[in-house]
Amino acid sequence: MPRKRPLGKDPSLPEERRKRAYRLGLRAEWIAQSLLRLKGYHILARQFVAQGGEIDLIAVSQDTIIFVEVKARPDHVRAQEAITALKVKRISKAARYWMSQNSWCASYNLRGDAITLNGWLWPQHQIGAFELML
Repeated sequence: MPRKRPLGKDPSLPEERRKRAYRLGLRAEWIAQSLLRLKGYHILARQFVAQGGEIDLIAVSQDTIIFVEVKARPDHVRAQEAITALKVKRISKAARYWMSQNSWCASYNLRGDAITLNGWLWPQHQIGAFELML
């Protein structure tokens, strides 16, 4: 007798996979935010969206504002590879808009970091992972 699936939604459906990926992304951003706080960063924004771009986390430490891309993948190499030139362009566009709305940051250094997560391993914070196109 074949086993029946438990009642509920089928996780192989595109909508369910999208929802699961969204929840994984939220969890990854929360972990990344916690890591940055432990390192002494102050979080300025989460999930900042501007036309044409999105920034997962914006944080500040001393005289540097960082725009952080968070990626959760099966391994750290694939997570880093997921930050493509197009993604950097979109992050940069959103960063320009954020800076135009926050003129107090004009004297700060700016940096593009990545935090990659791989299952139960400790997250990797890659400082200066990508060059912002400002």
